[in-house]
Amino acid sequence: MLAPIAECGAGTHVRDLGAVSATYGGQAIEAVVRPRATTPLVARPLIPSAAAAMPGPTSCPAGMALVVGNFCPEVEQRCLRFLDVNDGPYAGYRCAEFARPATCKTERKPMRFCIDVDEQGATHADPRPASRVSYDAAKQACGVRGARLCTESEFQFACEGEEMQPYPYGWSRDSTACNIDRTDLGSFGNLKDLRDETGARPRCASPFGVRDLTGNLEEWATNDRPMWHKRTTLLLGSWWLPGRSTCRQVNGGHDNAYSGPETGYRCCQ
Repeated sequence: MLAPIAECGAGTHVRDLGAVSATYGGQAIEAVVRPRATTPLVARPLIPSAAAAMPGPTSCPAGMALVVGNFCPEVEQRCLRFLDVNDGPYAGYRCAEFARPATCKTERKPMRFCIDVDEQGATHADPRPASRVSYDAAKQACGVRGARLCTESEFQFACEGEEMQPYPYGWSRDSTACNIDRTDLGSFGNLKDLRDETGARPRCASPFGVRDLTGNLEEWATNDRPMWHKRTTLLLGSWWLPGRSTCRQVNGGHDNAYSGPETGYRCCQ
């Protein structure tokens, strides 16, 4: 069993077991990961007035979802009870239920963009999304498509929606909805590969119909809040371990060359 390790974030971002990934090695891939086109998931209805008022795309390419609304840069989410006992190895990480509603502590920011419905890199030969992807490789793969890596704000808004729900599927933790809370992880330097196939957990979908934004793979994003993080390179969403696994979970402990069995990506535009 892996012990908790402090996460390297700041501000409203607190420690997370996702930082355990810093211990694992992994060689950066040299070839560009080739994304597979996917059928877009039907998103939940958007507020027409909000959609009409914001500049940006009116539709998205196949395999991407349109995200429109007002994002809260700094949110307060209060945990009512934790899943683990106070002295357990994961105490203070896994919130069983959050209070609703969440509180926005700053002025909201209007956003309108496209994001991949699924984690990228799956092929017919291997229907799981690509792992061992570095920030540089992910950025290049998105660029080949005329896209880019998502910013931290975009990733989080696509995950939580305007209600600022802590999990993509709601306010109470569901260990079966997303690929999280796996305990048979292997050992340091020999992490077991427990990736799900793309789309294997349809209930792990956000208010915008975007899948696997928490769990399965920790995904690269670009820091757009330099006052909170030292690095440009961030990993969001956590992976399959018993971590925080919330939309706001951030791992800021890796550089642009790091890759591991748990690192993946998706693109925005």
